Amino acid sequence: MWIPSLTMLLVSLISYVDRNTLALLSPTILKETGLSVEQYGYIISAFSIAYMIANPVWGMLLDRFGLRLGMTASVSFWTLASTIHAFATGFWHFAIARAALGFGEGATFPGGLRAAVQSLPGHLQSRGIAVSYSGGSLGAVVTPLIVTPIAAAWGWRGAFLATGFIGLLWLGLWSIVSRRPDMRTRKQTVTSKPHVRWSDPKVWAFMASYALGGFPLAFVLYQSAIYLNRALGASQVDVGKVLWIPPLGWEVGYFVWGWITDRTASGPRPLRAYRILFGVAALLSLPLAAVTQIASFPIVLFQLFFAMFAAAGFVIVPISYATRVFSAANAGLIAGIGAGSWGALVALVMPVFGRLFDQRLYNQAFLAAALFPLAGYTIWSIINRSQKEPTHEESTP
Repeated sequence: MWIPSLTMLLVSLISYVDRNTLALLSPTILKETGLSVEQYGYIISAFSIAYMIANPVWGMLLDRFGLRLGMTASVSFWTLASTIHAFATGFWHFAIARAALGFGEGATFPGGLRAAVQSLPGHLQSRGIAVSYSGGSLGAVVTPLIVTPIAAAWGWRGAFLATGFIGLLWLGLWSIVSRRPDMRTRKQTVTSKPHVRWSDPKVWAFMASYALGGFPLAFVLYQSAIYLNRALGASQVDVGKVLWIPPLGWEVGYFVWGWITDRTASGPRPLRAYRILFGVAALLSLPLAAVTQIASFPIVLFQLFFAMFAAAGFVIVPISYATRVFSAANAGLIAGIGAGSWGALVALVMPVFGRLFDQRLYNQAFLAAALFPLAGYTIWSIINRSQKEPTHEESTP
């Protein structure tokens, strides 16, 4: 019963290899193309805007037409988009290729949540979500290990050609796994829970906690290589050797937060459990602000590791909360709204962080990134102050 979630782990891994290749090789690409860090921020925004739009769109399509067709279409599209990066020569080329990649990858997490809901019983679904989603963090871990030697041998353009080939391999695997009955049909849900409505304050609580709380993932993911290179003097090769360490915290965090959430939020007072989990994750996010005060390279890497570990809680816990308070029939849309809200925030603020990095205002950048999760927790708490405890939902094949 874990095969669908494991397959989605692989596809989310590939999606993050595709998107992290640019982040990893950014020092070299920016130097060769003459792009500024602010322009790099706008390129990330192009991805994030498309990703923001695509997530709920793909979520609705997967809910309606199913995983088999939807994931085949999305992965085929983003595999082509990833390959196109190899032929980019300037700002607009990268921006267009990045936007296409973001649109295709919008199905990643709606597909992962949809697979977990369709194939696993309720008491295992947070762990199933963690498995499906953890491919993203694992992809961030393995990207330096895979891409660095490829780029060293064939250049950064060869690295993007390699990512396209990896996507083709997954499509072959999916053509087999997607024949399973639970991947071709959906569960019929018996529930009194509401469907997702934009007028419902709980939707905005979910979006705020996911986007603001999970923002350090994007900040560390996209800016670590540049910070290590420009502030601490690490070369591109040195960065490639160690940049797998921070996202390892993200990977560990998914499984730790998934296990804790299944154990605590399955009780009679889940809303209280969510409030505690959100509060702990917000507090654990604050040490990110101290990174610029640390001169030790290993300790900086540990702090980035820990920041991603804490931010992983703002993915698993909000998703668990949303699937508890809304109908499971909207599973794809729920995941799409969450990832889309995160993409919207990243698109909005990454150029600002890029400008701060161009001006070497690292203290302000890291402080702001550390405070985002606290803002997400505060908004979630205010909206849920008077909410009733949600109940379990039952599904039948």
